[in-house]
Amino acid sequence: MSWKYYRKVVRAISSERAHALVHSPLVTEKSTFGAERNEYSFKVAMDANKAEIKQAIEKVFEVKVESVNTGITKGKTKRFRGVMGKRKSFKKAIVRLAEGDSIDFGTNL
Repeated sequence: MSWKYYRKVVRAISSERAHALVHSPLVTEKSTFGAERNEYSFKVAMDANKAEIKQAIEKVFEVKVESVNTGITKGKTKRFRGVMGKRKSFKKAIVRLAEGDSIDFGTNL
């Protein structure tokens, strides 16, 4: 028996789900250097998997995605005016695009 029978079937996602998965781009110093290597960072929904993220980025930005790496950033505990609080946790996706594709976030304003 081959492993192809055990692969999970990935269904196409709707455009509403695609827009709900991708919350916002992460524009940091580190992600700006990644853009030179055709890698872009996004905040995504916590329940999103790599296959859904790939489809969502391809559908929303009309580019070809080569790979997706994900990670969960835990919310930090911070103190504000003597009161303890906690930032939200979020899921980050680092997406590598195919050669020749790019995404412009309007960083050259």
